[in-house]
Amino acid sequence: MLQQPKKLKFRKPHTVVPRNRKPVVDSLSFGSFGIMSIENALVSANQLDAARRAIVGYVKRKGKLWMKVFPDRPVTKHPAETRMGSGKGDVDFFAAVVKKGRIIFELGGVEEKDALEAFRRAAHKLSVKVKIVRKQ
Repeated sequence: MLQQPKKLKFRKPHTVVPRNRKPVVDSLSFGSFGIMSIENALVSANQLDAARRAIVGYVKRKGKLWMKVFPDRPVTKHPAETRMGSGKGDVDFFAAVVKKGRIIFELGGVEEKDALEAFRRAAHKLSVKVKIVRKQ
């Protein structure tokens, strides 16, 4: 099941490109291993769900997974082969604004080699460059 907010104040907000140059200072809060963004991007709910499924499918029922971002930004789009104008398009999908340095997923209670392989598989599903971090 894809994630999206239950209720929004505005259905179609203004478009915002995530280009803040300052990185977010984020650290591991819950798990021992994490996947951290190394660039600014919009990550769709489909990509987050695919990455979550890749992690859960690899580690089976061992450990615990935390998702630290939520897709709460609606992205609008006009249908294909539509003329210009006639207002803003309909909401196409929901995305999470991920800034540089933000931890996207955390994983705890698994061995290091399993966590690294699970995060490697999840990184292929995301549209943002990531690196794997571990607690010191």
